[in-house]
Amino acid sequence: MGTVFSFDVRGGEPHAVQAALDEAVAGLHRFDEVFSTYREDSQVSRLARGELTVAECDPEVAEVVELGAEAERLSDGWFSMRYRGRFDPTGIVKGWAAERCARLIAATAGVSGVSVNGGGDVQMFGAPDPQRPWRVGVSDPLRPGGLAAVISSAGVSELAVATSGTAERGAHIVDPRTGKSAVTDLVAVTVVGPRLTWADCWATAAFAMGSREGLAWLESLPDVEALLITAGDEVRCTGGLATRLG
Repeated sequence: MGTVFSFDVRGGEPHAVQAALDEAVAGLHRFDEVFSTYREDSQVSRLARGELTVAECDPEVAEVVELGAEAERLSDGWFSMRYRGRFDPTGIVKGWAAERCARLIAATAGVSGVSVNGGGDVQMFGAPDPQRPWRVGVSDPLRPGGLAAVISSAGVSELAVATSGTAERGAHIVDPRTGKSAVTDLVAVTVVGPRLTWADCWATAAFAMGSREGLAWLESLPDVEALLITAGDEVRCTGGLATRLG
């Protein structure tokens, strides 16, 4: 998946937690082998070339394809599993994999809090301690080292934060209508919701839409809040974002 994952686990019996972490890490390595678009022998690469069908791939491939199709439907095509004409589920795999790992670890007996960070996108369950929520800093894309906001998990048992933009990876987001790099007034979109699978997809889709259409669409989604930053240093947010700041 071409990124770094980190884990923060609170509570639980040490041996059980270690076993869950080992299983999660092994799963990430396997997912990288299965879904990598850079490996010619990966199932996704072979699927894109027509050498395999979805039914012949590992069950997780069918799961991701189904989720990606739902994301395409709900975003009216602004999220896409095609990159420059080729099948490419990269836009959903990282968030899906991080959420899956976090759920696995959270199900371990005695674990009271889990935070899994996949390349800056975070899935959280529980809390780090009974009196303190998880807090995630959102980088300011126009001020290196600065923060645009701090998101808090106070009051909820699961929360995800995902950001799409040009600050870290340049113009990598594609406009599915043209097949070319998305040209919008945005530099970053951060989406907050219960599940990282969807938060990651929605941030990508909203970025491709641009600030006006993207904000209106994000406002229409249930249990979703968002922060959008334009190239002109204008900050726009959904109406309920204030409830998640902390």
